[in-house]
Amino acid sequence: MSQTNAQNSTQSQLRPQTETGKRPQTLTIALTKGRILKETLPLLAAADVRPLEDITRSRKLQFETNRDNVRLLVLRGIDVPTYVQYGAADLGIAGKDTLMEYGGDGLYEPIDLKIAKCRLMTAAIKGAPAKTGRIKVATKYVNVAKHYYASRGRQVDVIKLYGAMELAPIMALADEIVDIVDTGNTLRANGLEPREHIADISSRVIVNKASMKMKYRPIGTLLDAVAASV
Repeated sequence: MSQTNAQNSTQSQLRPQTETGKRPQTLTIALTKGRILKETLPLLAAADVRPLEDITRSRKLQFETNRDNVRLLVLRGIDVPTYVQYGAADLGIAGKDTLMEYGGDGLYEPIDLKIAKCRLMTAAIKGAPAKTGRIKVATKYVNVAKHYYASRGRQVDVIKLYGAMELAPIMALADEIVDIVDTGNTLRANGLEPREHIADISSRVIVNKASMKMKYRPIGTLLDAVAASV
């Protein structure tokens, strides 16, 4: 099959499939705003899914695309799994850290996009001896932290914070933090150092399980195209 014919075949499969008395099978994709969004858009473009306007410059949250049966939502990362799990979106793209914290009920995770890579780690004041016994841990990844420390037989009091994590040990709010580490520059600038590695993080495609059954053909075709662009 020629490249042109292959592209035409993919495009026809992604268009709405209509049957008597049934609505077209529209696909809704929930995207994570910020760095993940910027790295996701080229992959979608390579799969021939392009928003009709510049997402990065718009305040809108919903966007039509060059495919009349594919629309995009732009959300906070923490909300993407919720939209997909409850069927408001058929597919989503979210960081593995978010998925670990959220859990995976009602979701498939078929593709690692290998973008927005970083590490989920513990950190503490540079050079400070590791504290024994019960410790205080500040993080926005409450579930991940509880599971991680429990797996190592350590007792912790987890303090939930939404930002400025590096201040917690400095201000004696916590002994350690659990947070995303990219270059480590922010930790170093605040007198902290990374300690224990919890997980390597990258962005993943997630799919609603019910949507995968009901819209298998268009979703499967889209997943194949995205996987080929990774």
